[in-house]
Amino acid sequence: MKRNTSLLILSAVALPVAAWLGGRFLASRQLRREVKDLFSKAENSPVKTYDPAQLADLPGPVQRYFRHVLKPGQPYLRPVRLRHDGQFKTNLEKDWVAITGEEYFLADRPAYIWIGTTTWFSACDQYVAGRGSLTVRLLSVLPIQRGSGPSFDQGELLRWLAEAVWFPTSLLPVGQAVWFPIDHDSATLTLTDHGLTVSCQMHFNEKGEITRVQAQRYSDETQMQTWIGQFSDYREINGIRIPFRCRAAWLIDGIEKPYARFTLRDLDYDQPHCYR
Repeated sequence: MKRNTSLLILSAVALPVAAWLGGRFLASRQLRREVKDLFSKAENSPVKTYDPAQLADLPGPVQRYFRHVLKPGQPYLRPVRLRHDGQFKTNLEKDWVAITGEEYFLADRPAYIWIGTTTWFSACDQYVAGRGSLTVRLLSVLPIQRGSGPSFDQGELLRWLAEAVWFPTSLLPVGQAVWFPIDHDSATLTLTDHGLTVSCQMHFNEKGEITRVQAQRYSDETQMQTWIGQFSDYREINGIRIPFRCRAAWLIDGIEKPYARFTLRDLDYDQPHCYR
């Protein structure tokens, strides 16, 4: 009798664990497929290189930025991947939770996949082929939230544009991004993809580093709010100067309410493979 009871208890524990492990394996395999498909869309034509002569017609602070972060002859980037640590808020009024993330970009066109993982859930943001989406999974397995549609298209395209500070060749004037002057320390950056146009105000410090981006972004499916990204701790990696710290917030009633603060752990250019 005791043996049968023990077997029942072991089964009750083992089956959910096995289901969870199986779900994690399937989710990881799906991510590998999606990343492989994303990177297969990268250009395979001859790679262009950066020439400072390209900067002649750009606003002053934008020229200062490119001269600071890029070296002449820098090849244009294509596949990009990174990993980060940090903290995240699921709700602006809740406490911070620890999060790790990995992100895969195309730098030659707007497209990316981000996976953020906490103790209790994982979130996947995507912008691929002109469509944005968000999926949240409990214990990285059970879907508990899905979002897509025009508001997600706009928000995820804006995210790619702001995070292009990690692959700045995508912001050079021969690409899809267009710069417009504001003043000595700021400029407007506009991008059109699949018929959708988004814009950010980009703010620069005296060195030429982008330290702050600001845009109108959907905070839900119907309402736009001021969205802010902040970048700091620029370092050189593979000959390019990029920020190692970033912070995201919503501006509500004149008060910045942060919800993400990340620290870059590692970044690879031209490594078209999933970390997992």
